[in-house]
Amino acid sequence: MVGAVVRVTGAGMGCPDWPRCWGCLIPPTSADQIDPAKLDIDKYRLKAKQYGIDPESITTESVIANYNPVHTWTEFINRLTSLPLGLLVLAALIASFWHRKKRPAVLVASSLAFILLLANALMGREIVRSGLKPGVITIHMALAILMLCVLVYISWRACDNPWRLARKYLTSGLTRLAVLLFSLVLLEGVLGSQIREKTDLLKKTHPNEPRSEWVAELEQSPSYLVHRSGSWAILIVAGLFFYKAGQQQTGARGLEGLVLGLVLAQMFLGLILAQVGILPIAQVLHIALSSLLVASVFLWLLAASRGRCDEGGLVANDCV
Repeated sequence: MVGAVVRVTGAGMGCPDWPRCWGCLIPPTSADQIDPAKLDIDKYRLKAKQYGIDPESITTESVIANYNPVHTWTEFINRLTSLPLGLLVLAALIASFWHRKKRPAVLVASSLAFILLLANALMGREIVRSGLKPGVITIHMALAILMLCVLVYISWRACDNPWRLARKYLTSGLTRLAVLLFSLVLLEGVLGSQIREKTDLLKKTHPNEPRSEWVAELEQSPSYLVHRSGSWAILIVAGLFFYKAGQQQTGARGLEGLVLGLVLAQMFLGLILAQVGILPIAQVLHIALSSLLVASVFLWLLAASRGRCDEGGLVANDCV
């Protein structure tokens, strides 16, 4: 969510270097606090060359002139959120070693979460080096969503008795419907990320144009039209899922209601973005709710899964 705030505010290059910010561990609050000696001007010139800008036109003074305190601290706060996340993921990995014999899958998942965390940290560095290259940003977000799913699995599977749906009422048809919903949400997320890249480009190429007029530009893109139409398919599938789950009394009515509620909220935000304009607050909420939707459907699928038993004296047919 913080990453979404960075993108909609255009603060992605608020810290033009990595891992420091303007050559400092704690970024400056004004341009006169920047130490020119700490800026690697050769890197700025190399980046300018990649964008077809004359490297000789890049000087220490021109770089400092682009300093924006709001953008700098927005990006710095985004980086700071990775610190507690990193510590918690590392703590989960260490804790999983204590139960590696009883729950080896949790150790594997914790290791994967830590690897994804490191990969995303490196991807953050690459984003800065590439000057906000669109494809790199999409991969950065995809890795974050993947790590979210891994953390949901760890939270669910680390319990002595993981939460399960009522097996005797659960049918394979309902599970397949949930898988379809999950797949559609992921596909819609990929398309949405591509549209975000287009809005980033519009912000650069149409700086003086009202955001309400960006929709007309986006409608020329096939990915936008598919994304907009795909939302109705998700709504239909989510409605069927909620209805059939209610009929089968899975025991997860609250979670199923949350899934449908998140889909409806996403539809509402989508209508605002399409009819009112590409509003920053709507973009941030749209991304945040999509992450919650992915996590919620994934949790339901975990609770519906069945497999090999582990220790605990559970009946074989009810083991996960």
